[in-house]
Amino acid sequence: MIEILNPAEVAKARVTGALVADILQSLKQRAVVGTNLLDIDGWAKEMIHDAGATSCYVDYEPSFGRGPFGHYICTAVNDAVLHGLPHDYTLADGDLLSLDLAVLKGGIAADSAISFVVGDSQPAESLALISATERALAAGIAAAKPGARIGDLSYAIGSVLAEAGYPINTEFGGHGIGSTMHQDPHVPNTGRPGRGYELRPGLLLALEPWVMADTATLAMDPDGWTLRSATGALSAHSEHTIAITEDGAEILTLPSR
Repeated sequence: MIEILNPAEVAKARVTGALVADILQSLKQRAVVGTNLLDIDGWAKEMIHDAGATSCYVDYEPSFGRGPFGHYICTAVNDAVLHGLPHDYTLADGDLLSLDLAVLKGGIAADSAISFVVGDSQPAESLALISATERALAAGIAAAKPGARIGDLSYAIGSVLAEAGYPINTEFGGHGIGSTMHQDPHVPNTGRPGRGYELRPGLLLALEPWVMADTATLAMDPDGWTLRSATGALSAHSEHTIAITEDGAEILTLPSR
């Protein structure tokens, strides 16, 4: 299903998007050396409920996971990159942490992810990975406008990641979003320009470049959810929800303050 939202629904998406961004920024500030991943999950739960919103993850049960997910946020550390199931782990100095959050409020969902290094140690390899995903995300957003094709966005994202020297996995990527978290169209993190669905105003997309340092192959944890690099290499993940407008793309998952 591909949804095209009306202006009132896009306005609701702005509210949800700002909430997601605000929660992520709060969690980033609180995620210090010694913080437990389960505490991060608990803080996310509290902020979602206090805002009168609903988690998109707690009851999430797709075919590729051992569902339901049962938690409020994805927490991926170091070689973990996607669907990181919060567990009893205490963050250490230099850990590369990715937080992925999707929330439903007012009937419209928004989805965003950030990666950052915990503590005083800031390894160059980690910072390079994070920078590549952020630059790829910016390139994908810049390519998003009415009349563009999904392949144009995928090509823009993939060009940045490939130029940075990272292998690209296309099993998981961006997606449509609206009244539910995951919708068509799928937005691979690399592709050919001029191909795929044509963008139009009112379409919401969650774009999410992610990479692993030396492989494109994923391995599943015994928890049935957490996806890691098959080689144990570091990984990073950046994501924004955007709305296609008459003039281009509006980033919805920006902090309100």
